[in-house]
Formats: sequence, structure tokens, C-alpha cells
Amino acid sequence: MGSITVRKRKDGSVAYNAQIRIMQKGVTVYQESQTFDRKATAQAWIKRVESEMSVPGAIEKSKRSGVTVREMIDLYLLEYEKFRPLGKTKRATLTAIGKTWLGEVEDKDITSQKLVEYANWRMEQDGIQAQTVGNDLAHFGAVLSVARPAWGYDIDPMAMPDARRVLRKMGAVTRSKERARRPTLVELDNILEHFCSVRDRRKQEIDMVRVTAFALFSTRRQEEITRIRWDSIDEAGQRVLITDMKNPGQKYGNDVWCHVPDEAWQILKSMPKVADEVFPYNSRSISASFTRACLFLGIDDLHFHDLRHDGVSRLFEMGWDIPKVASVSGHRDWNSMRRYTHLKGSGDPYTAWPWLEKIILGPTLEARKRSRRAS
Repeated sequence: MGSITVRKRKDGSVAYNAQIRIMQKGVTVYQESQTFDRKATAQAWIKRVESEMSVPGAIEKSKRSGVTVREMIDLYLLEYEKFRPLGKTKRATLTAIGKTWLGEVEDKDITSQKLVEYANWRMEQDGIQAQTVGNDLAHFGAVLSVARPAWGYDIDPMAMPDARRVLRKMGAVTRSKERARRPTLVELDNILEHFCSVRDRRKQEIDMVRVTAFALFSTRRQEEITRIRWDSIDEAGQRVLITDMKNPGQKYGNDVWCHVPDEAWQILKSMPKVADEVFPYNSRSISASFTRACLFLGIDDLHFHDLRHDGVSRLFEMGWDIPKVASVSGHRDWNSMRRYTHLKGSGDPYTAWPWLEKIILGPTLEARKRSRRAS
């Protein structure tokens, strides 16, 4: 039960020392005290604490030592590796969070106010954009979402949702801006001419001519292209198995069968079988080669990933509906494809595109020419 002791301070003022002691079977199981300037405040504090401690499990919970955010993140990274590896970006972000002052905060002290303070500190201290703050909180939110149910940590389930709501209203957390950049036919002509020239001048490890066109017509990301295997092709269904397809909630183990449009299918079937993979290249080298070509040609702000956006846009322009396009692109959330629907039915911009035949037959024709010259 609670008791209040009146004491006089050196300056003559009165202090009210409130003390709570809870006994069970003659043993003190909980004890706490605080000093207040007013008796009414001391009485209210005793009433509140006694009410909180009367909840089953509250006393045991109060005795438990807290765990810091850094320890929580370390355990999350360790446990997660048992099931599937984390992406490099997520791992690096969580590790960085653990090294900040937020990493020293204990589980029970994680409040929406603390998270808002961290977000504002990140933007002021490091000068980062609101989108980056949003990514930080999204990754840390994944830790909090399992910390309480999986490990019994004292996490307020509303701390992160409340913090994100406040930051969103303040404009401190926003979604990344969607790119709308698409290559023009002239830019593609220049890029493919450049890659053909490089291929003809010297032996090129990566067939960037075919890779570039396949990325466009198949809507595949560079990492996905390099993971396609000959033994994961469904000839009858004209589809391929894309392993570990990128997804916000499941990056690894998300294997999806995707339909391959006719143009991409012709390119795929024209590839020589020299390895288990259809495109046996390093995905980073593909991106680097594309970037170098754009810089050399003076093409501004065009990324390899923009070929996927162009490919998805093309399918809508051909009049395909969302489910049919999703069967190619692999989009799981159809809402994320709404931004493409305004393009529906405007026609195929690659009708009678002369490059397709060159891409498929080009290397073969060149080989024949070299053979004739040698004879």
C-alpha cells in the first residue's frame, strides 16, 4: 500500500514523499518512492501506480531489465539470417541506427516522441531527405514489429505508427518520387549502335545489345535477368521462373513464374547455351556498362531500370489490362500499377522496330561475315 511522509526542506518548503510497497506472502515484491511539492499530486501518483501494478504480470515486468535498441537490432540481424539473408541496404541502415544515440534507448522508452526526435535529428544533423528518413523508420519498424511478440520486449505497438503519422503531417516523411523517365527511340538507337560498335571492335564479355532489348521487352530488372536459368524455362507456357523477385515484404525466396512477351522470348531463345544461366553476367557490370554508354553518348538521366518502366508502359499502351501486365512484370500489388493505366490503348511504340531482327540475328550474321573473310 502507499503512504505519504511530510518533510521540511532546508529552504522551509514542505515536501511530500510518496512511497509504495507491495507485499506478497510477507515479502516485499515491489517498492518505489517519489517526492512531490503538493500532497494532492503525491496521492494521485500513488493511486496511478497502484492501479498499474494491479494488472497481472505488471510486477514481473517492472523487475525486468530493459534491452537497448542496439541489442534489439543485433538480435534481429542474427535471427533473420537463420531464415533468409537481409538486403545490404536494410542491414546497413539498421546497423547505422544502432550506432546513433537512439541505439542506447531502452525498449520501454521507445515512444513516438523519441522517434520523431530521431527523425528530426537525422535531417538536421546529416542533411538527409525526407524519403531517407521514411526508409530508416520503415526498416526499424520491421524490428519493432517482431521484438514484442517474438522476444517479449516492452514495445509500445503504437509508437511507430504514431510517429510516422506526425512526421507525415509535418512533411518530414514522404515516399520516394516515382521516376517517369523513358528512353526515346532515338536514344535507344544511339545506345544499341554504340553497343554494336563495341561488340564489333573487340570481344565483349556482356552482350549488352541483347541484354538491353531483353530488359525492355521482358520488363525484368538487371538482377533478375542474370538469375534466369535454362532449366527454369517453361517452353509450353512461354514463361520463366524469376527467383528472389524484389518485393517490399519478401526479398528472398519470392520465386515467381512470369510470362515472357514474344519479342523478349525471341531474344531469350537466340542466346547461346554456354552456361546454366541464360545471361551469365554480373548484374552490376550490366548497370555500369549502360551508365558508361549514356555518359559517352551524352544521354542525360537515363538508368538501366528505366527500361523496365518503359516496358511496362508499352504493355499498357498496347491495351493490356492490369492482370495481364502483372503476369509479365511480376507486380504483386496492383495498386502500384495504377500510374500506368492512363497510357492504356495508345498503341505499341515499337511496332516494326528494325532493331529486333538485328538484335536476334546480328551476332550470327557477323560470325558468317568473319567466316567468309577467313576463307
